[in-house]
Amino acid sequence: MKKIIFVVGGVMSSVGKGVAAASLGSILKSKGFRIANIKCDMYVNIDAGTIRPAEHGEVFVGMDGVEADQDLGNYERFTDQICTRDNYITTGQVYQEVIRRERNLEYNGEDVEVVPDIPNEIIRRIMQCQEKNDSEVTIVELGGTVGEYQLLLFLEAARMMKAKNPEDVSFVMVSYLPTPRLLGEQKSKPTQYAIRTLNSAGIAPDFILCRAESPVGDAIKNTISTVCSLTKERIISAPDVNSIYDIPVNFEKENLGEVLLKAMNLEARQSDLSEWESLSEKIKNLSDEVTIGIVGKYFNLKSCRDTYISVIESINHASWLNGRIPKILWLDSEEYENDPQKINELPQVDGIVVPGGFGARGTEGIMMAIKFARENNIPFLGLCYGMQLAFIEFARNVCGISGATSQEIDPNASDQVIHVMPEQIKNLEQKNYGATMRLGDYPCVLKKSSKSFSAYGMENISERHRHRYELNNDYREILEKNGMMIAGNSPDGLLAEIIEIPSHPFFVATQFHPEFKSRPFTGHPLFNAFVSACVKK
Repeated sequence: MKKIIFVVGGVMSSVGKGVAAASLGSILKSKGFRIANIKCDMYVNIDAGTIRPAEHGEVFVGMDGVEADQDLGNYERFTDQICTRDNYITTGQVYQEVIRRERNLEYNGEDVEVVPDIPNEIIRRIMQCQEKNDSEVTIVELGGTVGEYQLLLFLEAARMMKAKNPEDVSFVMVSYLPTPRLLGEQKSKPTQYAIRTLNSAGIAPDFILCRAESPVGDAIKNTISTVCSLTKERIISAPDVNSIYDIPVNFEKENLGEVLLKAMNLEARQSDLSEWESLSEKIKNLSDEVTIGIVGKYFNLKSCRDTYISVIESINHASWLNGRIPKILWLDSEEYENDPQKINELPQVDGIVVPGGFGARGTEGIMMAIKFARENNIPFLGLCYGMQLAFIEFARNVCGISGATSQEIDPNASDQVIHVMPEQIKNLEQKNYGATMRLGDYPCVLKKSSKSFSAYGMENISERHRHRYELNNDYREILEKNGMMIAGNSPDGLLAEIIEIPSHPFFVATQFHPEFKSRPFTGHPLFNAFVSACVKK
């Protein structure tokens, strides 16, 4: 029988439900099972594409162009399985589909009610993902925490699935155990309340993952075991770790995989976490650092880590493969605009990354950093908007086009080196912003003389995109005459996908987002080559 595992949060959010769900997937996959991960977001947004990254975290783009929660990135990195729109469910999607069906008389004239019709649509989507992935175990992460009103309908869907197939549905609660500074000991009472709150929704957890600063001892496990009527082996210690890639190994030290399979009446077909164990040991034993500066503008509202999570993980992967501990410096472009002398902090870094972004704010400061990297032979990697701004900087300061800019920054400028893609004009005029950019995987053909070709080792590649603007081909000739190489193009030759400056030790920028395809065991070719250049510097 196919199994479902629901992962729910207790006490507080942002304690690692996503990496816990991803780790469960990696453990079950290592034991020979076909798995799928699903993220359920409580937001009424149809997808994450219209939410500010500084508010909600990175928008992760899937192969099929879905704009999703950042946890889908964790799922892909931990399981090396591609996520699509079937792996992402939001409240907005659910209500939109129920209302569409009601308008089309697909309910045969019956009343359409919040319960059971909304939970039934959630269940349909979960089963659809399970079927399309042919998964034997599907791991469904519910965003937020128990007790939140907006989570109730997703919990009701989970309860209904458990009631119908009690042997095939399990619940894992990820709950935080605080250690008050003055007391100096872990407290389980908040987790006890979270368990009882989940009970009030008609659900009893089958496992408790105890998030805490330090490992959870037997005394706490015994207390929680009594409260939720579980054997102690199902109370799993999940302390803070040096790297998120330690988590699968730590869970296996607690025998989570075997106990989980036993609870689901399954038997392991194999057991091989050696890759994870090797990676964990390698990270712990590194000693030399490489310092990377990330130049951006989304630093003020929430964690920079959430805003740029895939970029950070790509730097991590590439650094480890190059035998280095990554040290990241956050370089706020607006500070350079307010005080140009601050650009002198850049010599502290071994390399510079400019990630994606939108809008005019902070762009002059970003271009100051790009100019500094170009003129001082500092390895540079630009991503999406980072490539567009690199075009503009080069046009201004090398080609002598002083008014060079982007149509996004100045719609009335005469020298729009970057302009809107033709198919996007109507979308912008109609203010049709949601899910209308150039999204998902597109092919690219590399020049064999380029650094990018050397990095990939192949001429034809495919990468994920998320943009509305592109290089204005009217400026191609003058850019190339002045020393810039268009190293990668769309197959029809109309869209510039990668640029390089051949005379520079490493100056590469991409219209696509390579960070979405980086994996902990292999990294990504461009990030690997970039960090290698940083190490050589």
